[in-house]
Amino acid sequence: MAAFETVPRSKISGRHLRVAVRGGQGRPLLMCNGIGAKLELLAPFLDRLDPAIPVIRFDAPGIGGSELPRVPYNFATLACRLGTVLDDLGYGEVDVLGISWGGGLAQQFAFQHPRRCRRLVLVATATGSLMVPAHPRVLSKMITPRRYRDPAYAAAIAPTIYGGRLRADPGLAEEILSSHSRRASGLGYSLQLLAGAGWSSLPLLPLIRQPTLILAGDDDPIVPVINAKIMHRLMPRSTLYIYSDGHLGLITRADDLGPRVAEFLRPAPVTI
Repeated sequence: MAAFETVPRSKISGRHLRVAVRGGQGRPLLMCNGIGAKLELLAPFLDRLDPAIPVIRFDAPGIGGSELPRVPYNFATLACRLGTVLDDLGYGEVDVLGISWGGGLAQQFAFQHPRRCRRLVLVATATGSLMVPAHPRVLSKMITPRRYRDPAYAAAIAPTIYGGRLRADPGLAEEILSSHSRRASGLGYSLQLLAGAGWSSLPLLPLIRQPTLILAGDDDPIVPVINAKIMHRLMPRSTLYIYSDGHLGLITRADDLGPRVAEFLRPAPVTI
């Protein structure tokens, strides 16, 4: 596994943003994580992603090692500020992957920065406030970061909110979320919820022209798979792949999805 370097100097509006960079060759992949999740969460996926691909990860403001912002933010302002972070790191064009909440941010980044985003990967995500919603019993368990603080609680609710493999093996949720234990910020989590309040990408999707890979689980209680099908129909250059798993399939099916994403990101061969 290639080593990551934490870059403490990156800031958003004067507040430190925890950023980790894996070196490599070619165009970097900027990864936008799910709500409440630290950058370590996707380590199993990165272990299966081609190590030659440079990767940039970050903790959202108020999450993990990133400081709380001075004022609330939304997807548009965060996408703008991520552009500044890329400038600080010396990167121009990037590929972008977003999962769940981070998928909303990734869509906004692709729309706002069309010349900086070459390809887009959207995983277990939807269009924001205008989407086919989860069942209320699932949404009720998403309003606090308790699952990141209490491993036993995470295992208890894993079948209900994550679905897929975690229905049969809920204890796996403890392992996946163990690095977050007792470190999830309630205020940072609330600011992430607020950032997406009222936001929708639905009218923007036909305007996102980047080649896009949409990955969706067929048993995802948080983001029903119909949302991925709607996005695919509205995005002119999208490819849809439905995998047999739940909301955390990027981790639990990393052996399949890691190589699949790498193949999508590789440049097409030049024919002479």
